[in-house]
Amino acid sequence: MAAWDLSVTVEDLGSDAPPVTISVASDLHVGGVIVKLVEKTQIKRDWSDHALWWEQKQQWLLRTAWTLEKYGIHADARLVFMPQHKPIKLGLPNGKTLQLKACFSNPVFQTVMGICRMLNIRHPEELSLLRPVEEKKKKKDKDLAEEIYDLTEVPLSSVSRPCLYNGMPAHFADSEQMEDVYKMLSITQPPPAPEVIAKQYRPASVVDKAHINGRWLDSSRCLKKQGIQENDRLWLRFKYYAFYDMDPKYDVVRLTQLYEQARWAILLEDVDCTEEEMMLFGALQYHINKVSLTEPQTLSSSAALDDLESALMSLEVKMEGESSSASEMLENMTAPELNDYLKIFRPKRLTLKGYKQYWFKFQDTSISYFKSKEESIGEPIQQINLKGCEVAPDVNVTAQKFLIRLLIPAPEGMNEVYLRCENEQQYAQWMAGCRLASKGKSLADSSFQSEIQSIRSFLAMQKTNSGSSNNAAASDESINTHSLVSPRYHKKYKPKQLTPRILDAYQNVAQLSLTDALMRFLQIWQALPDFGLSYVVVRFKGSRKDEVLGIAPNRLIRIDLGVGDVVKTWRYNNMKQWNVNWDIKQMAIEFEGNVNIAFGCVTADCKIVHEFIGGYIFMSTRSREKSDTLNEELFHKLTGGHEAL
Repeated sequence: MAAWDLSVTVEDLGSDAPPVTISVASDLHVGGVIVKLVEKTQIKRDWSDHALWWEQKQQWLLRTAWTLEKYGIHADARLVFMPQHKPIKLGLPNGKTLQLKACFSNPVFQTVMGICRMLNIRHPEELSLLRPVEEKKKKKDKDLAEEIYDLTEVPLSSVSRPCLYNGMPAHFADSEQMEDVYKMLSITQPPPAPEVIAKQYRPASVVDKAHINGRWLDSSRCLKKQGIQENDRLWLRFKYYAFYDMDPKYDVVRLTQLYEQARWAILLEDVDCTEEEMMLFGALQYHINKVSLTEPQTLSSSAALDDLESALMSLEVKMEGESSSASEMLENMTAPELNDYLKIFRPKRLTLKGYKQYWFKFQDTSISYFKSKEESIGEPIQQINLKGCEVAPDVNVTAQKFLIRLLIPAPEGMNEVYLRCENEQQYAQWMAGCRLASKGKSLADSSFQSEIQSIRSFLAMQKTNSGSSNNAAASDESINTHSLVSPRYHKKYKPKQLTPRILDAYQNVAQLSLTDALMRFLQIWQALPDFGLSYVVVRFKGSRKDEVLGIAPNRLIRIDLGVGDVVKTWRYNNMKQWNVNWDIKQMAIEFEGNVNIAFGCVTADCKIVHEFIGGYIFMSTRSREKSDTLNEELFHKLTGGHEAL
């Protein structure tokens, strides 16, 4: 084979250095090209992280056994020899910035896995990277150089679980500076100053909320292919709101960063909540901050004990699974029922009819209602099947208002029904029943009682103990209420009006440990009606106007932009197939019952929407036995589209 000259730019020689020319033949493999390059530069160093990047094709030449001919490389190819790991600035959910080395040549999915390994965050599949919002720089801000925590010297490891030392990865135990970085990752930040909250970008509408989802990076392509340069700024965020196996013992960093992301979502009104809930969130933040200053973060005990504990736990799970089948069969034969008088209201546009009382019967996964208890032997007025419905609370404990909002799927859209309960006890039972039924579980399910319990403890936290709290807690002047609530309440109430309300709510959580308070905060956040919705502006096929698609962990929601109402809900478990026509950028989804929908995406690439849906389906396939090994191939199959690996 004839030899010819190939010129390669070597990044380490500096930007002004001329390209290095080597003599090659078409049957020379990429590894041979690298050997020749290294010999010619005459620099002695570790080149193992370097690889060739093909400028015109925007492609890494990572298969070192492939020949130049197989790759289709000729003398006019512009090749660059550079490291695969380069520093980036990474914004964390808690608002702090890290500088660390990220992999520019692997798919982003693997890059995130590497970053999470370094930071000791389990289940990296729930997180991803996105391009940050452009902030307008003011002249005054120039002097304030932000603090950047440097992790660029941490050696890159490929082991799936880092060795822990005193409960933290060994590289954080090397020096005091590194320990400080781990503290920053694993201890909650104090409440931000009101002016810091006011300065942050707050989405004013669903459309505003949709814009952030256009900035997620593509999981199946590498950073370099997506135009990310060395030292660029990226954000690390939880992308999929399906949190698997949250264990405070192993998940200190994960739990802290998730709390920070949830807290900012509430402070910036990214997720809506009632005034009562806002006061409770404020009280929990106040408590978490107070406790984290006094209670040292307990880092995990010896590894042997941990292993013993997890072995016992899995044994317990197995034993439970084996023994319950006979008792379950008996239970199902005599499935429990709920019967009671409740009030019902069906909101129709422009009507103001009130609630009517009926006798209600809850069986399996449906509710029937009758004129009275006596008539409940006959045919019901209506039977409502709750499988696949949306259940949202509308509660104000002080005003004794206990409503259950149900959105029932129907072929033409969603039917809205409100049930009004008389008291807390009744509400907790019926709400628990509705939640289970929406997931297709009956009242006989073993989780029914624990669901009732968690609803009751949530209600207990919203109660105010007006007598006892005022004197003891009100003397605590250190509370800066505007740091604990969103800007809407800064305008609405003065600090001295907010203080008693937050301290009132604080009485109900003051006994919680730090971990319990964090878990409770996340529980309440996850119970909000809008929790876990990622919005995208789309144009449905055949429609003349833009609409919003809400993507949730278990369903898709069509939202009318004009009135902001939910028009229709489709659940993933009814989905038969989904695909993308990449030429016209249109997504088509087929559901059971011959329901087909198709839409183009306006505010985000359809690859992002494809990835969200595939990602949530992937999240639902995880199980306890396999939790340690990630089925990466399946993730790319479900999210990758035509570029699947």
